[in-house]
Amino acid sequence: MGLVCVCIYLCVSLVFAQIDIVSKRQQLENLTQQVAAQEAANTELQRTLDSGDEAAYMERIARDKLGYVLPGEHIYVDMSGD
Repeated sequence: MGLVCVCIYLCVSLVFAQIDIVSKRQQLENLTQQVAAQEAANTELQRTLDSGDEAAYMERIARDKLGYVLPGEHIYVDMSGD
């Protein structure tokens, strides 16, 4: 009887370990994809820094992501819905 219980316990433990391994592999794949995306972004930033085009890059980021404009510049928004 005790041997049967030990075998059942080992089988259940094995199943749960396999489920955990599959979950961790998927998590590793997601993290690997995030690392690859960040490395691509870092490469792009390094290329921008190396080219000496920092001012244009900063201006583009300020306009596109932060909504800044140059002093004296007027922004017109088309409200017609087209």
